[in-house]
Amino acid sequence: MLAFFSNAAARVRRDEKGATAVEYGIMVALIAVVIIVAVTLLGGSLNTMFQQVKCQVGGGTWTAIEQTNTTSAGGTCAP
Repeated sequence: MLAFFSNAAARVRRDEKGATAVEYGIMVALIAVVIIVAVTLLGGSLNTMFQQVKCQVGGGTWTAIEQTNTTSAGGTCAP
């Protein structure tokens, strides 16, 4: 009986395919969480930056609006 458990334990230690798949799954999940947090935190700032670039490429003048604690910064584009 002891030999059976010893052989089974040795086979499990040699078979690392399942463990590798689990490790990759955990890694992908963590990367997804980091991306979601980054987009959530930087979303407003990135939107404002792209609006500013769009305005300047179109030949307009960007006027920034002051940022408050409750809203993200923004601005207006005057042609």
